[in-house]
Amino acid sequence: MVIYNSLIDKKNQVNYAFSGMDVMLKKRYDLIPNLVEIVKRYAVHERELLERLTYIRAQAVHGDLSDEERVALDNQLTGALGQIMIAVESYPDLKANQNFLHLQASLNEVEEQISASRRFYNATVTDYNNGIEMFPSNLVAGMMGLKRKQVFVIAVQMRQNLDLNLLWDRGSPSQVISQNHLQKMTNKANLTGF
Repeated sequence: MVIYNSLIDKKNQVNYAFSGMDVMLKKRYDLIPNLVEIVKRYAVHERELLERLTYIRAQAVHGDLSDEERVALDNQLTGALGQIMIAVESYPDLKANQNFLHLQASLNEVEEQISASRRFYNATVTDYNNGIEMFPSNLVAGMMGLKRKQVFVIAVQMRQNLDLNLLWDRGSPSQVISQNHLQKMTNKANLTGF
């Protein structure tokens, strides 16, 4: 009975941690339309990237996604947001816009909160996985049908720094980013999930 209760507690902690992360992701999703509108006014050449960001956000806020699908979309969204921030460097008027600066600060704060919630989620998943895999609780976990959960990991491409020399050698940031880096990140995120 003690083992059973402990496993239920661990499972519920994972759900709680994921819901906390989900709340932070929703905050980010709520900021994206504002970002798109502000950038759209200044960055006419970033249309493709803004459309991609809007599309990913629309998929992410859809209610019928599994946890794995949410994480995969979050990886794509994180990459697209990073590309927008890099593309903004080509627009000095946009970088000086007070609304954009405020929005950028809000996004940075939300990203820090997302990072903290991911760490909490990973800690609870690790504790849960240990509980269902270690003897003797693994016997009870098997009878309960509990399965191992995946920790949240960043796709390999997202861990690598973007080669900024590409921006200067091949044209505008949006051309380089949307044609090369974003496509690779999207493909890899679709293949790896988390």
